[in-house]
Amino acid sequence: MDVVKKSRPGGRSRNKRKSSPFSISQTPWSLPINNDNFIEPVALEGVEKIHNTAMRILEDIGIEFINEEAKSILKRAGCKVDPNSDNVKMDRNWVMEMIKNAPQEFEIIPRNKKNKVIIGGRHMTFVNVSSPPNVMDLDRGRRPGDFDSFKDLLKLTQFFNCIHVAGGYPVEPIDIHSSIRHLKCIYQKLILTDKVCHAYSLGSERVEDAIEMVRIASGLKEEEFQKQARIYTNINSSSPLKHDWPMLDGAMRFARKKQPVAVTPFTLAGAMAPVTIVGAVAQSIAEGLAAIALLQYINPGCPVILGTFTSNVDMKSGAPAFGTPEYIRATQITGQMARYYNLPLRSSNACAANAPDGQAMWESLNSLWASATSGTNLVYHSAGWLEGGLIASYEKFVMDCEVLQQFKRYFEPTLCDFSENALAFDAVSEVGPTGHFFGCQHTQERYTDAFYSPFLSDWRNFEAWSEAGGEWTHQRANKIWKKILEEFEPPPIEQSIKEELDEFVERRIKEGGAPTDF
Repeated sequence: MDVVKKSRPGGRSRNKRKSSPFSISQTPWSLPINNDNFIEPVALEGVEKIHNTAMRILEDIGIEFINEEAKSILKRAGCKVDPNSDNVKMDRNWVMEMIKNAPQEFEIIPRNKKNKVIIGGRHMTFVNVSSPPNVMDLDRGRRPGDFDSFKDLLKLTQFFNCIHVAGGYPVEPIDIHSSIRHLKCIYQKLILTDKVCHAYSLGSERVEDAIEMVRIASGLKEEEFQKQARIYTNINSSSPLKHDWPMLDGAMRFARKKQPVAVTPFTLAGAMAPVTIVGAVAQSIAEGLAAIALLQYINPGCPVILGTFTSNVDMKSGAPAFGTPEYIRATQITGQMARYYNLPLRSSNACAANAPDGQAMWESLNSLWASATSGTNLVYHSAGWLEGGLIASYEKFVMDCEVLQQFKRYFEPTLCDFSENALAFDAVSEVGPTGHFFGCQHTQERYTDAFYSPFLSDWRNFEAWSEAGGEWTHQRANKIWKKILEEFEPPPIEQSIKEELDEFVERRIKEGGAPTDF
């Protein structure tokens, strides 16, 4: 008697015959172009006040650079480096001269050139959930991150056209030793996805390994590889007013190779930043510009992004809060500051909810509208984030992608088409006051793609929904991610390139990978 092994949720049984690939109503792969007027809650006078406060922080208080190489470079640049501490003070004129070197717009090209992204201008780019230590789904509940879940979430990242970038680890796989985790994880990113890849700045060996693996996957020699941005990193300041060793080391290595760096201060008002929102933004700007100025001095013109993660804490519990009114305003104000400095902007789809429920979605929608109205170019954690970044959720990933598709549709220029056909005077004349538009020629020519078609939302009335099982949104999302994983096929990669990647990873693992202390 044959025994069929039971597969884990979303897995494929060995004896199950593969059916045709699963498909849903997806929008085509494309970068949204945000041509809306951005919301600017601060008058020019207020922008200048925030700028001047940030410059006073840099000149009079200083930023700690906990990295001897960075301090040596900044001293050579003329900054005031305290010989008895890590404190560095910067002249505002020097900072502004450095910032002028940064490009306002640049491309990042992954191994599949069709999936290149443009950072800056009015382009929006959506990144998967990145860095949670825990993972959750309806079947297995909340649990520590593991390698299987890491790979599952990468498959969702590849599957959904509205996700443009395979950012940080979609969940931290703690069952892989930290010395070799980067090798196994980036290898899977390059095999299971063909989208733009991110690497953490957590030690020189990890950074160099990541860049080399992406170079191999690109099939390019070193000189050709460095002519274009191919991989990026994101660093966070240790607010208040600190940049630590591994983040700075990685950022400087990326800058020298002309690979993009997003600098994102982690300023929670009331905890790591002033309780007032404009004060928190001013501190965030100072921390961000300090690192960007360093990188522009090292390699003028290297691509950088100014990040914002300014939100507030719950003053009753001390817990971080996201998707709040304060978060929205802080993001919009930082958008004004990014335009003031002519820098691309990064923000996040963040929420504090502990489950894929109503709170999760309204906080995420607040965060996404903050991104849209602020002029954000790179939206981190676009799909799958819960519990203030402590959970990566399978169901929330699917639910967020439904929302991201709707944003993509919202930005389509066809919705603001003012041609004669779009204004539809002849159709109104044909139907008149007694008819309907369902059957008129104007509708018949357009009905198949006139409106957004959801893959998750259920638009049936209550009776029809109840008769079909009355499933709630997260339950429908549960079925969708399982079907996606069951039918997933990795994107193609040349066999010779895969073999070279295999050899590199195997060699580096045998060598011990990267040290686990800094």
